[in-house]
Amino acid sequence: MERKAVISSNIKSIGYDPTRLVLEIEFCGDPGPIYIYGGVPQHLYLNLMGAPSKGRYFAEQVRDRFPSRLISAGASHTQSSATPAEPTTQ
Repeated sequence: MERKAVISSNIKSIGYDPTRLVLEIEFCGDPGPIYIYGGVPQHLYLNLMGAPSKGRYFAEQVRDRFPSRLISAGASHTQSSATPAEPTTQ
């Protein structure tokens, strides 16, 4: 899934698969961990991308509301080669 770089102190890049409703987030760090979130409606992804504070929007609307899975402990790149399976809650 291709991710887009974003301006945020917490999030490095964000990707979305509208067919599978999977949100992929690479968090800041060197390198930063990458998580996928399953069952995320497209409007939440669009709102996240347009939010003035992506970290705050993520914390309030996504984190702890959707099943998640760590897919990389820290691969620093803008495109993930992982093919996400069904996310599981951590």
